Amino acid sequence: MKRKIDQVVTEEAATSLFDNEGAATEHRESVKRQNNNDIESDKSVEEVKEVKNEGDNGESRSGSKQEESNIPETTPKSNIASLFKRKTGSLLSSSAKRIQKELAEISLDPPTSCSADPKGDNLYEWVSTIMGPAGSPYAGGVFFLDIQFPTDYPFKPPVIRFRTRIYHCNINNQGHICLDILRDNWSPALTISKVLLSICSLLTDPNPADPLVSSIAQEYVNNIEQHDRMAREWTKRYAC
Repeated sequence: MKRKIDQVVTEEAATSLFDNEGAATEHRESVKRQNNNDIESDKSVEEVKEVKNEGDNGESRSGSKQEESNIPETTPKSNIASLFKRKTGSLLSSSAKRIQKELAEISLDPPTSCSADPKGDNLYEWVSTIMGPAGSPYAGGVFFLDIQFPTDYPFKPPVIRFRTRIYHCNINNQGHICLDILRDNWSPALTISKVLLSICSLLTDPNPADPLVSSIAQEYVNNIEQHDRMAREWTKRYAC
């Protein structure tokens, strides 16, 4: 009887042990499943974060591209030069460079009895003075001239006009000058200094063969004393 009771107890203990082990196993499996679920949940959270980050980065890159697209393309050098010239006036054309060079030369080494300077800030408009050559009927006079440089100087001659009235067969009442180097015989090798010297020479030696005022030219040829007397009177009246 006792052996039977012990057997029953042993069987119940074994059954209880088995049940306990099963419960433990089931508990372990449950914990494992929970851990796996937690891991999967963490992975899902990380994936969501990565997707969000990629989206943010994509938007950032898109924004950068959009900003870059809003940046104007590099301005061509020709346009930059044009803008810089309009704003500062520092870039000079070839004619302006030539005129500026001649201005420096005539300032350092002016021709005899002559001077010339720009009018204000306009490099293409000058005013010049010529002293009447000694020994001529224009001696003692100061004659003012206007000089206008063309935009394609030195390939075309400057336009020079006497502002001071002068009695001369090659210079009319409007101040226009009949001088071959200011017309057909112009050369880009000539400078304003050389032109002013030629005008001075014209005051000493008029050219009645190519006059602008024919009456004065005839007087110079036929009655030079009368011509010189009139030239001196005009010089005293208008140039002294």
